[in-house]
Amino acid sequence: MNSVKGLLAASVISIRNSCFVYPACQNCFSRLILDSKRFNCLKCGCTGEAKDASYRYRLSLKIADTNDLFDITVFGSCLDPFFGITAENLQRYIQDFSQLSGDTNAEASTGALVQAVETCFIGKRFIFGV
Repeated sequence: MNSVKGLLAASVISIRNSCFVYPACQNCFSRLILDSKRFNCLKCGCTGEAKDASYRYRLSLKIADTNDLFDITVFGSCLDPFFGITAENLQRYIQDFSQLSGDTNAEASTGALVQAVETCFIGKRFIFGV
């Protein structure tokens, strides 16, 4: 992992996408390619069963300090305290909800999650390690 080069105090202006968790390779943290039964990492070649895939947070933000706008992405377990659960558990809850609702409310549940994340982050000031 890269070390922090500096700190930036900035406010979150917007959330840049609605995908907050992704299937991540346990070796290199790259996004996994999932099919119904298997996963594959294009970067390091790791493979396995889809049910064993790990998930990781990825939150893309537009932030502003007093002078500039920045696009940043925050990864990993540093987001656990903000979401209240690990990315693995959030993904499990999303899947369980989709199965219980029969996928008929998938857009509504995603919209509710995006709205909750926006409420928690937009307009708030944080110190980012860059």
